[in-house]
Amino acid sequence: MSPHPPSRGAGAPDDRSDVPPATGDDPARGAEPLLEVRDLTVDFLRRGSEPARAVDGVSLSVRPGEVMGLVGESGSGKSVTSLAVMGLLPRRSSRVGGSVRLGGTELLGMAPRRLAGLRGDQMAMVFQDPMSSLNPVVPIGTQVTEVLRTHTDADRAAAREEAEDLLRRVGIPDPRRRLRDYPHQLSGGMRQRALIAIALACKPRLLIADEPTTALDVTIQAQVLELLRRLVGETGTAMLLITHDLGVVAGLCDDVTVMYSGRVVETAPRRELFARPAHRYTEGLLASVPRLDSSRGEPLRPIPGTPRDVLPWARACAFAPRCAHADRACADPGLALAGHPGLPEDHLARCVHPAVPEAATT
Repeated sequence: MSPHPPSRGAGAPDDRSDVPPATGDDPARGAEPLLEVRDLTVDFLRRGSEPARAVDGVSLSVRPGEVMGLVGESGSGKSVTSLAVMGLLPRRSSRVGGSVRLGGTELLGMAPRRLAGLRGDQMAMVFQDPMSSLNPVVPIGTQVTEVLRTHTDADRAAAREEAEDLLRRVGIPDPRRRLRDYPHQLSGGMRQRALIAIALACKPRLLIADEPTTALDVTIQAQVLELLRRLVGETGTAMLLITHDLGVVAGLCDDVTVMYSGRVVETAPRRELFARPAHRYTEGLLASVPRLDSSRGEPLRPIPGTPRDVLPWARACAFAPRCAHADRACADPGLALAGHPGLPEDHLARCVHPAVPEAATT
């Protein structure tokens, strides 16, 4: 499934230089990254056959006060990448390689008990499906206060007061009464907001949000995005945002990493990526977004074909079967994420024939 169009009707015009600022002031580019992922690989073990590589050599970094958007269609490896960072993949049926560092501390191979102590305190995650993430037999208030009492010195009364304030901040009406409600008594949007409140409870240094606004209506979505933006700006939290919504990316992210078939195919500052997509897949994503200024009857421009499901994937460009510009050079097994002539040094693409004319190889 291709990423959804922007939720607020923002188009993807050919001239994208008018993309609005994201989190306000640009984060300090010279600051040391809080989250560093290097050459991350994830293999799922399969009885009687080769392991299935779901994530292949992913590298990215997020600095304090920065929002990194992780974009790609379903099955591209975005959520698996986030679960690997959080240490939530099943140990017996998966194999994780590479390096994941939080504030300079290596997380891969860390003792499970110590890693569990970091989750909810130093790093937190908002999951995509709130109904399966919340405990159905425990009141919402208890689930919020449990995090506070586990990772802070707050007593029961203080934790409950803070929980009420958190629910109010994420836009849940009558938060004192809602503390006593069970997940099934809340709407889908309220459950998602409760999950966000739990994730924000201890003011984590790293917040991973997997489609955090999927279940929200437009008004509440705007409130939640504003809340996340304010959190990043006020606390210096680093945020990895996984989303299909290119409108959310345009409004919230500072940098963008695009994934396809388990690999990073492009990474760039958000303004640069929207103005000059280099990889042909990224170009197709932006071109497929409906535009408000399109004429009546103008056809949509979807990306032809479907993602390859051959496992393990070949080392060559996995997008080549869907790309109109592919040739034999795209079968090069050594194709790497690299810079191209005509692009800034922080704009990298894994493409032999990039979309930017000045960067095209001859």
